[in-house]
Amino acid sequence: MSKSLVVVESPAKAKTINQYLGKDFIVKSSIGHVRDLPKTGKSYSGNKTDTLSTKGMTIEEKTRIKKENKQNTLIKKIGINPFHGWTANYQILPGKEKIVSELKELAKNVDNIYLATDLDREGEAIAWHLQEIIGGDKGRYKRVVFNEITKNSIQQAFKQPIDLNMNGVNAQQARRFMDRIVGFMVSPLLWKKIARGLSAGRVQSVAVKILVEREQKIKTFIPEEFWDIYVNTLTKNNNCLCLQVIKKNNLTLKVANKAETKLITKILKNAEYEVCNREDKSTLKKAPAPYITSTLQQAASTILGYSVKRTMILSQKLYEAGYITYMRTDSTNLSVESIESARKYIVNEFGKSYLPIKSNIYNNKPGAQEAHEAIRPSDITVQAQKLKNMDQDACKLYTLIWNQFISCQMTEAQYHLTKIYVKAEKYILQSKGRILKFDGWTRVQRPFGKQNEEKLLPTVQIGDKLKFNHIKTKQRFTKPPTRFTEASLVKELEKKGIGRPSTYSAIISTIQERGYVKLEQRRFYSEKMGEIVTDRLNTSFVDLMNYNFTARMEKQLDQIAEGNANWKTILDGFFNDFTHDLQRAGKDIKYGGMKPNYIVETNIPCPTCTRPMVVRIASTGVFLSCSGYELLPKDRCKTTINLSKENWNNNILSEESETAALRAKKRCQNCKMAMDAYFIDDKHKIHLCGSNSSCTGYIIEIGQFKGQGYSGPLIKCDKCNADMLLKNGRFGKYMDCTSSDCKNTRKILKNGEVAPPKLEPIHFPELPCKDSNAYFILRDGASGLFMAASNFPKSRETRAPLVKELINFKERLHSKLLYLTLAPSEDPSGLSTVIRFSRKSKETYVRSELNGKPSGWSSFYIEGKWEIMDTRKKTLNRSK
Repeated sequence: MSKSLVVVESPAKAKTINQYLGKDFIVKSSIGHVRDLPKTGKSYSGNKTDTLSTKGMTIEEKTRIKKENKQNTLIKKIGINPFHGWTANYQILPGKEKIVSELKELAKNVDNIYLATDLDREGEAIAWHLQEIIGGDKGRYKRVVFNEITKNSIQQAFKQPIDLNMNGVNAQQARRFMDRIVGFMVSPLLWKKIARGLSAGRVQSVAVKILVEREQKIKTFIPEEFWDIYVNTLTKNNNCLCLQVIKKNNLTLKVANKAETKLITKILKNAEYEVCNREDKSTLKKAPAPYITSTLQQAASTILGYSVKRTMILSQKLYEAGYITYMRTDSTNLSVESIESARKYIVNEFGKSYLPIKSNIYNNKPGAQEAHEAIRPSDITVQAQKLKNMDQDACKLYTLIWNQFISCQMTEAQYHLTKIYVKAEKYILQSKGRILKFDGWTRVQRPFGKQNEEKLLPTVQIGDKLKFNHIKTKQRFTKPPTRFTEASLVKELEKKGIGRPSTYSAIISTIQERGYVKLEQRRFYSEKMGEIVTDRLNTSFVDLMNYNFTARMEKQLDQIAEGNANWKTILDGFFNDFTHDLQRAGKDIKYGGMKPNYIVETNIPCPTCTRPMVVRIASTGVFLSCSGYELLPKDRCKTTINLSKENWNNNILSEESETAALRAKKRCQNCKMAMDAYFIDDKHKIHLCGSNSSCTGYIIEIGQFKGQGYSGPLIKCDKCNADMLLKNGRFGKYMDCTSSDCKNTRKILKNGEVAPPKLEPIHFPELPCKDSNAYFILRDGASGLFMAASNFPKSRETRAPLVKELINFKERLHSKLLYLTLAPSEDPSGLSTVIRFSRKSKETYVRSELNGKPSGWSSFYIEGKWEIMDTRKKTLNRSK
């Protein structure tokens, strides 16, 4: 019994570490989390969840028992007991039984068990769960942490193992429990008050609030016209000098309209120009700090166009391969060894003039984890072209990190700034120029978007006369607040102290999956339901939706991790305040409860019963409903009309086009807010107030709206060659065949284009059905690919296709399905994988299932390759 067991959470990480440890170590991967809280409805260990009968009891006893039953139902639902010590019902994740059994078996024959999971709280929690599951003498367990997966770092970590950090575990548990409580207790209230299918989250709802508030500011903003005037002059040496008019009578000039512009240009055409002032000064620009998680996500989004999720996938891959240090960090600290290696490299490659006398030190933001390091290359001599088994995207990200690390230890860039002021009649004109005198750190890394920043001004002196050449005017409008991109949202979350580096990617993915916001052309737009939910939560859960409160909770979690606060005490305080707000929100609105979903009454007659229609908002979108729906069943009218939103976003490529789109929108007569337009039919459009969660303003527009947002040509049916017409249906716009004998339809995609034709059914006589003598046919439906009985509708047997089935009959598949044959046919536990379709993300993926339920393992096709995901940990690893 001389061997030691090393457990990590990633197979790629296990492979890299195994290269640096000797034969006395067995390195195994848990493939992410191995246990978690149960799903809704799973039994809680213990008898307290049993529902007690109230038969034959007094009123006081019945009240007490009902309260206990309610508490027990909640405990069973969320898997934790907030009423008695926060005990949790952790269970082995489905599909992980084989991994756990293997780890337990290996643990029997070793002296030491090293828990080498990641160094953040999530990694600490995984290590604790592994220790609890494997069991045995706790003296055998040792915790090893390392910031980079290099030979020296690994060997040093194993020479100096530490104890499991229970403070970090408790901080992670506290976060998990808070999020669980908010999600499982607020969501049913939203279902009851607003619409089915809604959900809330402690941090995600605050992130949605940021985007909704920006949306409201944009819709409230009224662009104002102004004009810029530029005069092109010639110096005595006949050099060109372009000037902008900035002042009149020494006061800042703002030209409001075309008439005023014409008056000024008339004066300037006949004016004399004289240089009245000149400013020359030198400026220094210090190198930017090395990347932390948030700044890396922002830079990768801005410079490389990567999503936050993509950036974290690639950085995880680089870390596990040993090329960069740990990528979840909020510290700009650098090790002494790394700084020395960078300084040596700078001198050898660029010379002493690029090396500062002392190494550059960067201040951390308050609350940063000082023990962590910034993101940097593990070995400065390894450049992108030397990376092994890395795709092009990973190499680009590595280059970004490498450049930032080298440049952060170089000298400042030196600039010469010049400003020239010219007087013409009562106007002052200005020209600016900046010249790079010494490139410094910019030799390695140019500031993004400033590659052509140099502007050399001609040599002129005070008192020089200039000759008028020509004048140019440009109409402009004040711009609304800029929409958030993924990069700027991460920056805002960090600024407000919401979430932590490891959570930004999950936050951004979750708020999109819930349908509260959408990302189009790399800009965020809030959806109407997101605005309504935010408004209701803002009113009923003031603390929960307060930015400062969310930031304070993050600080309290940090205090727990540092051992300066009791995690159960923090949870008790949070739960008591939260349940008080929840109880009040659940009451009727006249008693201070949450407002229900808002209904806008219109004068549009119902096509069925002529009663007035009302505007309703559901999780599926905005629609018209007959006001008679609320009547008794005998008089009730269930007529609805789907509304198609006019898509302004397709042509918005800049701030100027955003302003133009905003100016084109109608304004609410009640509150002056920009209105959202929806098509009712080919002749009617309704404009709803952008704040219709609280305002009833609307305008009906009559006109010709053929196409209702579909700008493409009329198409022929792919089955019978008849014309197809655009129609509105339960799930939005679609093209419908005009032939009475053909029932073919085609969806209209979000970008306004017609969806490609559905695939023809593919027969598989080799695959018999279970419930009949028929065989399976592969069909393409609204919910993706599925296997159906060949004798439908006599037999309605269906199931998901197996990946290995598609591989076996590859030659029968349409070319667009061949990528599915490249997917993993089994998960690491040996379970067969099936083809599934996600309604939220609208993409086909594969996953393994156990007894018809998801095992927690899945794989997505991203940018030409299959990515493996552990859905409990929400992390991806490249499929081999």
